[in-house]
Amino acid sequence: MKIYKLPEDPEAFIFDIDSTLYTNNAYAFEQVDCQVREFARERGISAEEARRMVSDYRRKFGLENNGKKISLGNTLLAFGVPIEKSVEWRKKLLEPADFLTYDEKLVEELKILSEKYKMICVTNNPVLPARKTLEAIGVSSFFPEIVGLDTCYKSKPALEPFQTACRLLNLPAENCIAVGDRYDMDISLPLEMGMGGILVSGVEDVYQIHKSML
Repeated sequence: MKIYKLPEDPEAFIFDIDSTLYTNNAYAFEQVDCQVREFARERGISAEEARRMVSDYRRKFGLENNGKKISLGNTLLAFGVPIEKSVEWRKKLLEPADFLTYDEKLVEELKILSEKYKMICVTNNPVLPARKTLEAIGVSSFFPEIVGLDTCYKSKPALEPFQTACRLLNLPAENCIAVGDRYDMDISLPLEMGMGGILVSGVEDVYQIHKSML
């Protein structure tokens, strides 16, 4: 865990979901690869060729942007796949319950946090699979609102999803803390907005967040 900044008066956490509220390498891979396979099917190319196209584009983007990462949604957009189509693919293809199970330690951690802070999720997945993910790990009740890819039709690190989260929380950015596993996607822009930021390497770090707030 790396704490970049904590607000003077924190009132809410804005959580990423995937590879933040759970750690599951198989599902992390499948989330990307199922869409790449669908892209290959629609283009009439092999899955291997599609994987190479995506990998090459992301590598080139990093080289041209000081090492920054680009989301899969924005990568596919560069290949002519509208965000709306990415949303439909994810709704159709993602089944988190095939990979994820109830996480008692996470439930206990979020119970502690929810006693003092508001919480919301901002994810690059649509709301439907995001909600299914939270249900699979047992924490859906802690997040009455999810800002998903089909909320703003913008993929993090766009400004709109984070602005929407603040509006739903009815709080200024300065009173919020963003938590996620990818600095470029989840933390960098929130810091620019005035939020706090906590970078995690997986759910094991999330289990310790309340201790960092003491």
